Amino acid sequence: MKLATLKNGSRDGQLVVVSRDMSRAIDARSVAPTLQQAIENWADAEPRLQAMARELENGDCREAFAFDPTQAMAPLPRAYQWCDGSAFLSHGALMQKAFNLDPIEGADRTPLMYQGAGDDFIGAHDDIELPSESQGIDFEGEFVVLVDDVPMGCSAESALQHIKLILQINDVSLRALAPREMRTGFGFLQAKPSSSFAPLAITPDELGEAWRDGRVNLPLQVQWNGEWFGQPHGAQMNFHFGQLIAHAALTRRLRAGTLIGSGTVSNAERNVGSACIAERRAIEMIEQGAPVTGFMRFGDRVRMDVTGSDGQSLFGAIDQRVVKANG
Repeated sequence: MKLATLKNGSRDGQLVVVSRDMSRAIDARSVAPTLQQAIENWADAEPRLQAMARELENGDCREAFAFDPTQAMAPLPRAYQWCDGSAFLSHGALMQKAFNLDPIEGADRTPLMYQGAGDDFIGAHDDIELPSESQGIDFEGEFVVLVDDVPMGCSAESALQHIKLILQINDVSLRALAPREMRTGFGFLQAKPSSSFAPLAITPDELGEAWRDGRVNLPLQVQWNGEWFGQPHGAQMNFHFGQLIAHAALTRRLRAGTLIGSGTVSNAERNVGSACIAERRAIEMIEQGAPVTGFMRFGDRVRMDVTGSDGQSLFGAIDQRVVKANG
């Protein structure tokens, strides 16, 4: 099942069920007007939404209309909680080597995670509005899961059962602001502006065999200004999503609607490219002694997409510009 949230003038938008080929959709307000309300009542909402999805696929739904991904908000336009991990250790290893940083003790045993701002996510085709190019504008391709209520102390294996939907995100980062915030030990704030999501939130079964071991076993295809940038594979996630959820829930329960991110999709193999500019710059520092690639400029475009074995986009593409914020 594929779900999206369409713009309707409200902050939370309108929940719709979308066909597998992304051509058609149906209003889901008879089940739940928003995705947050659906996830809070998932045991009741999920089978009813699945029934709508089957009707849509069978062509039995007269209320269906053409789906326009450019009119989609983030599937969950604002979340009560957004926790982002760093589950691909090859990314951290590259950063440590490039900047001659001391390794973080226990990072290979305990996931790194910070709590980000979830009050203002943007849609896949919305402009990324930012104040200055000097802040080091970067894209960052990740996978994300949306959970229902998770009890405190939940085990990693049990946590996998709480994953109800999978999403894909461009976790926009401002690299010039990040070093100071990391040194304070208080975590990111200014360095992590509003992030954008691919149009669709999908149930794990939509991935078929590509959803296994708590990982999205598919490459994330990234383009910058129409040119190939990378296609790192989700299978190399060192901590699976169950482990990330369990980490976040160690000392508190997680309420339905919490989003958990994988961190930058990264592979040890250099020939697959990267999902963020900072990683490419780190590789350049290691191989050439200095970074060559600059960060994004106003007017630049980034595109991210994940396709299944049939070549069909699974989450819909992120395709957006960076522009100067007004005022």
